Amino acid sequence: MENFIQEDLFATKVAQMPSHTKLIRAKRPKRPIVPNVPEVRIPGSEASGGAEIRLIRNPRRKRTISAYREQGAIVIQIPAKLPARELNDLIPEMVQRVLTREAREKVSEGELIERAGKLLATYLPEFSEKPVSITWRTMNERWGSCTTVDRTIRISDRLNGVPQYVLDYIILHELIHLRIPDHGADFQDLLDRFGDSDRACAFLEGYECGAHA
Repeated sequence: MENFIQEDLFATKVAQMPSHTKLIRAKRPKRPIVPNVPEVRIPGSEASGGAEIRLIRNPRRKRTISAYREQGAIVIQIPAKLPARELNDLIPEMVQRVLTREAREKVSEGELIERAGKLLATYLPEFSEKPVSITWRTMNERWGSCTTVDRTIRISDRLNGVPQYVLDYIILHELIHLRIPDHGADFQDLLDRFGDSDRACAFLEGYECGAHA
């Protein structure tokens, strides 16, 4: 009963306040954009360059934070006990760091043709077919294309900035098409010479899923 009286007295005092007197309400804290769980997957957006974001709470981390690209996704590892409210600013900052670093590592078209020469010498030494040009091209449905008539190769610009072994895999794939137009057994035998084929395919599959999540 005592509590009820106190509440009633408080209400009465508020009612008796002058009309120009305002109550100051405490500001509500920002709600975290992600829940406090071991791993969260955030769908790709324009801000992340279309890449899925994987936020991982690592119990072995105490203060350090890392961000890197893995199979197309941007992975951010944080200490397990990092408060969720701090992630509002942290996630965009770390994503931007990854994208900025990748922008500095962009490969020029001159470097593409140079890389192709090394791949031919390493994996296709018997090939006399050489590409006239290798250029970046906006392509959303495929990673690369090859025209055997004029020996030109185009690589999707979505791959500019991916790990070297992934880009090498795609270039080698298109180099083989200079001689073999289909994807039959002969083609596959040549592509299997590349030791990181499975790893590259896994990366591309994850990259594609992250971009369309």
